[in-house]
Amino acid sequence: MTSPRPTAVLTLNAGSSSLKFALYRCRDDADIDEPPLLLGQIERIGTENAHFTARCGAELLADQPWSLAGDLDAQHEEALLRLIVWLEEQARGYRILATSHRVVHGGALFTQPVRVTPEVLAALTALIPLAPLHQPHNLRPIRTLLARHPDWTQIACFDTAFHRTQPWQAQMFPLPRRYWEQGIRRYGFHGLSYEYIAEALPRYLPAQAEGRVVVAHLGNGASLAALKNRRSIASTMGFTALDGLMMGTRSGTIDPGVLLYLLQQERLDAAAIEHLLYREAGLLGVSGLSADMRTLLASDHPHAREAIELFCYRIARELGSLVAALGGLDALIFTGGIGEHAPPIRARVAELSGWLDLSLDLARNEAAVGGDALIHSPTSRVAVAVIATDEQAMLARHAARLLARATF
Repeated sequence: MTSPRPTAVLTLNAGSSSLKFALYRCRDDADIDEPPLLLGQIERIGTENAHFTARCGAELLADQPWSLAGDLDAQHEEALLRLIVWLEEQARGYRILATSHRVVHGGALFTQPVRVTPEVLAALTALIPLAPLHQPHNLRPIRTLLARHPDWTQIACFDTAFHRTQPWQAQMFPLPRRYWEQGIRRYGFHGLSYEYIAEALPRYLPAQAEGRVVVAHLGNGASLAALKNRRSIASTMGFTALDGLMMGTRSGTIDPGVLLYLLQQERLDAAAIEHLLYREAGLLGVSGLSADMRTLLASDHPHAREAIELFCYRIARELGSLVAALGGLDALIFTGGIGEHAPPIRARVAELSGWLDLSLDLARNEAAVGGDALIHSPTSRVAVAVIATDEQAMLARHAARLLARATF
């Protein structure tokens, strides 16, 4: 008699130019085995340099260019279909129970992961105007897999859900109340990353984990979140993922009067302003060189220096606002691509935030690149740590938990 195949969950994180994936074996206790069985990504979709990499533990399974044809949507569709075929072959020893998808916007309705039904998919599609550059890419793999693998449960996990614990004051805009009733409010994003850090806090900072913590998720997209008792109480991103910190190509917070000026005096239409704020601003716009922090840190151009300084200044200034919301600060956590790999950024943010009695051990800070570490000095009143985030693991955990209690 043939023994049953072990079960697994697949995670997909579809961005505007990348598609990240991982395959995790399921355990019997509503959890997953880590690290994943397979891990990889297709990056630079939409360019002539699309590239596919995949690993099984330390073994490199693929590291090759992928030639993709057509416009951006066509390239995304081709990349997805080729990846599914590759995964079907690689994972044939496992029975895939579900695919867990990162969905940027869940609106006011979705406050926890859900199984995707036609009704859920319609509701998520209706949210595209709230995240026009993210939501369509998030939903494409769901539609494809619903058709190709109806035996796999499709699960949506939301970057906004973690922030639904925020008090009303942190969510409401000072606009006529009818807009609040229409769903125009501060949602917050990067929730899967913050949720992963919240679950990891007791392992690294047991004394501060339930206290007043600010997490800095710094990458091409960047935000801060204030946690108390490991629950979100405030965040820098608001109605869209454009708000808050300066980012790789996004402006972050900007005076609405600037937008009125661009409309009225520069005669830019909504599409042009959207492109400006999402694609031409941030590190790229200020430096005129690159949106990549690694490139800017390696440059001696004065505009690169200014972009870096403005990036750190905005973090320190927004940190102060979240400390006010928390009523103090017990710990600061750096995560994300820049937060985990750029010691000079952490050092400058700490320097600008010295008024909090926060200081780094410079040697520990320099040594903490891509790994988990405590980096505060012995005299620092505030604990400071670098914790590598793992949104893929969070997606898989949610899938395992939902499958365990499923009645569908």
